[in-house]
Amino acid sequence: MAEMRKRLKTVYIGGEGEILEKKSRFIATVRPVGSEEEAALFIAETKKKYWDARHNCSAFIIGNNQEISRCSDDGEPPQTAGRPMLDVLLGEELHNTAVVVTRYFGGVLLGTGGLVRAYQRAVQEGLRNSTIIDQRPGRKLRAEIDYTLLGKLQYLIAQNEIAWMDTLYTERVEFLCMVPAERQTEIEKKMVEATGGKARISWEEEVEYAIIDKKVQIFEKKA
Repeated sequence: MAEMRKRLKTVYIGGEGEILEKKSRFIATVRPVGSEEEAALFIAETKKKYWDARHNCSAFIIGNNQEISRCSDDGEPPQTAGRPMLDVLLGEELHNTAVVVTRYFGGVLLGTGGLVRAYQRAVQEGLRNSTIIDQRPGRKLRAEIDYTLLGKLQYLIAQNEIAWMDTLYTERVEFLCMVPAERQTEIEKKMVEATGGKARISWEEEVEYAIIDKKVQIFEKKA
């Protein structure tokens, strides 16, 4: 049996954040990336955009198990920029995410500790302005029930990690929802119990999804 894909916390829409520390500007640019090549292109693009800055330090982490991680101090003292930035990404348990922090030097030296804190704060600000999601495997559940059972099913869905997607009202109620893949057996059993076996249940193929703005967003399933 293939290992079930775990939940991945990742950036869906990148953002920017800026802090000011003793007249130095630190601008963080965050972006989702799927490969080292994509990360390298993003870093090069950001360096081109901020070509006149003193430093463009970077960090990225890629893979379902965070297999690939890289960072660069880009001329700052060793271990004062890239690594602290990477530590923020690791601490947030992010995957497939890259960040570049651009520094415009303000004329005041910050010292080693000051640099570490400034670069980490900049990354945190960039992440705050990004859309971060939990992407996970799931299966669509279709169920058909009598109207008299609707209240019980609505309660069951509200009490579990189930995302309601659509409802069709005809002679019976037919609805579609998304269930975390690892909970399929458990949820089906609960629905059977709640309806006394009167729900007609069917499952669609596994997909990857996330809840964005209270709606289900489905992604292309990875091999």
